[in-house]
Amino acid sequence: MNTFLLWALALGPVLLAEALLARHEVLVYSAGLRTPGSELPEGVPYARGAGPDRPPDAYLVYLDGIGKRRFRDTRDGGQLVKDVIAKAPELRVLGQVQPYSPLADPLADRKVWAWLRRHIGLLLFLHNVMQVFVAADHRYRPLYNRAVGSQIATQLRLAGYQPGGGIPVVLLSYSGGAQVATGAVEELHTQLRCPVVVITLGGFHNGANDLTHAEHVHQLTSASDRIERVGTWIFPQRWRLFRRSGWNRASRAGKITVHRLDPATHLGPRSYISPEGKLPDGRSYLDHTTDTLIALIRAHCGATAVTDEPLP
Repeated sequence: MNTFLLWALALGPVLLAEALLARHEVLVYSAGLRTPGSELPEGVPYARGAGPDRPPDAYLVYLDGIGKRRFRDTRDGGQLVKDVIAKAPELRVLGQVQPYSPLADPLADRKVWAWLRRHIGLLLFLHNVMQVFVAADHRYRPLYNRAVGSQIATQLRLAGYQPGGGIPVVLLSYSGGAQVATGAVEELHTQLRCPVVVITLGGFHNGANDLTHAEHVHQLTSASDRIERVGTWIFPQRWRLFRRSGWNRASRAGKITVHRLDPATHLGPRSYISPEGKLPDGRSYLDHTTDTLIALIRAHCGATAVTDEPLP
């Protein structure tokens, strides 16, 4: 009990400060004081996978979970993105979008956060958690959606996307990235006039965003994913009672398909993206997830799937 009280006393002021500061970026954006950056560091390409010599079958934008804090893929060392690129070379993949920064400012590159990362690494995760809740807050959600949606549209253009060209854009989101992915649909539709497919992987989101202009939403989930389940409990817009929420309207329109990845968990050695944990058929959890993702994307693109396994 004493340990709990000590942690509460230590983290309480930190959480309060984060709650106050988390709104800062979106307010700066809305006031026009700063615009989202678009330049990437040297050595970081605007896209990987399918090269400029031929149009890709689809553009895949990966919106990572709360571990995302730099331009390079971070949560799993970029293994999920690397696996997708290796197995589906016809896709052009973007992994540099900063879902938890409306100004596209990587957390790890800020001097004060570099110090905190060395001394109090937990704060990096708390910051991104708070940003998820800012993105879900009805007061800031439209601004947040516009800011990050514009960031994604800019990165897609720099990666070669031609507005109105008809090539699908797939928003693949992990955990809290689902809040950003569902919120970016309208801005991408407005700016790029592109077909948008949303894939949530263990998605943690409030269900309030309008999905009218999403071609389809694929919800990849597992009965063992407790974190995603918490999201369906704490956000009323995910409850069936709230029939007019964006999520429930999309569900009634037949736009949401659920795919089971049991017995995967949200985190740990049996997580959706674990290369170590093995399924009875010998594949890793990462392989199972990647094969499912690629099959879904190719089904939308009209291409032949690489595996003989039926979609879950």
